[in-house]
Amino acid sequence: MKKGKMFRMGLLVLFISVFMIVSWGWAQKYEKYELSIAQLEKYKASIDDPAPFYKNIEGYKKIMPPEAYKRVTYDVEAMKKTWAEVIGFSAPDVVGKVYPEIKPGKYTYKDKEKLPFDKVMWKFMYDHFNPPPSSGPRHIAYFPEIEIVPTRQYYPSLPVAEATKKYMGTAKLDDQGYLMEDSYTAGYPFPRPDGKFKAQQIIYNWMKNYNLDGEYYWEHCHGYTKDLRHDYEDNATAISIRLQGRVKWEPFGWLDERAKDQRELKVFQYTSLAPRDLYGNVLTITSYFDANKDDLFLMYINQLRRIRKMTASDLQDPAVGQDMIYEDWQGFQQKLNLKRYPYKYEVIGEGEFLVPITIDGSPYMSSKENCIIKNLQFERRPCWVVQMTGLDKNYIYSKRIWYVDKEILYLHHLDNYDQKGRLYRTYTSLWGFVPEMGIYNQTQAWELDHVDTHSTNCITYSYPALWLNRNDFSMSGLVKAK
Repeated sequence: MKKGKMFRMGLLVLFISVFMIVSWGWAQKYEKYELSIAQLEKYKASIDDPAPFYKNIEGYKKIMPPEAYKRVTYDVEAMKKTWAEVIGFSAPDVVGKVYPEIKPGKYTYKDKEKLPFDKVMWKFMYDHFNPPPSSGPRHIAYFPEIEIVPTRQYYPSLPVAEATKKYMGTAKLDDQGYLMEDSYTAGYPFPRPDGKFKAQQIIYNWMKNYNLDGEYYWEHCHGYTKDLRHDYEDNATAISIRLQGRVKWEPFGWLDERAKDQRELKVFQYTSLAPRDLYGNVLTITSYFDANKDDLFLMYINQLRRIRKMTASDLQDPAVGQDMIYEDWQGFQQKLNLKRYPYKYEVIGEGEFLVPITIDGSPYMSSKENCIIKNLQFERRPCWVVQMTGLDKNYIYSKRIWYVDKEILYLHHLDNYDQKGRLYRTYTSLWGFVPEMGIYNQTQAWELDHVDTHSTNCITYSYPALWLNRNDFSMSGLVKAK
């Protein structure tokens, strides 16, 4: 009798222990492996440094513990094969069909007189393939010299590719072209956009991307006036976690019951380290399934020791010190909603474009040469051009024009026009690719204001953060600086 009771008690303890381990989550198998801004910039400084970041860190081997690195790296050939099957092509096989006289090699802006670069660059890229103006209002991010390299095949991580393949065709749009969220499970919802709502499908692929789906992130931004005077600098770190459609590591599917009950998609938390007056401020964004439900924006203001809930109208405010609004983060973070700020969606073009992408992380901005970008490699990429025309005059932008990669389904460049029809802000991403992981880093973002002629260059890197769990994003987690 006594032995039986002890046995039952032992089973109960074992059950509770297992339950607690499972509930604590996969993340607890890994200790934090955070890298500070100072540690990061030993590998590559934010400006005036040609160092090849990815080579210096050996594809993140110097940052991540071996067991964590192994967990998020996959067979490259398997990723290539699977993704080509999913989308129906690989980029090297579908480009090179137009203007073949523009071959791989090194070029300067003077070659624009001899070769039709205007046919394979969108206007922003063509205009900036020049020396910067010597006087008058001007921006950063001109590039007098480039190298064109053969087009490479890109792909997402193997679990994302396999999930996209598994659930292909299950995601549905309603009769207005808006995603029926309960029809989406995981992966990219529309890997082969087509039909009446093709433009919206392309945008939903971007909105469901697996960038920053569970990562630790650094940012170092520099702002410049119209005469290229350096007037702003910030440092920040961030963490992010995907709450639904999880496929890379446990827990799969939903992160937890709360995420499922609340229909939460992602949480992103951004902590300012500089300038001094912003030190300790923390922004946390929780996004939701329901397009009619505002995402939750909470701002901890360190100097006031208060947490402020931001309203939907706040999201059109300029992000402090940068040339974008909160809904421009990473190019586009606005929810597609028929009731609030609706748009007309169109695919207005598609074809080959020369696009900058890096796999060694060596491009940099030279402050000593009028803020030009050096070490840029371009390659031919198949792209769509999507136009969103605003139907509500109360929104800050009247029109947005996207340039989206057909293979990686990522946004390369965005033109935003104000309500007077003027080009207001542009956003350009220089994506860095990590082949063994199948992930992309926004190594540089060029944010330009064309009305006030101001510029921001943000240097960013991120890596998978397997230790993250719900506690890292709690209300108490907002209060990080004393």
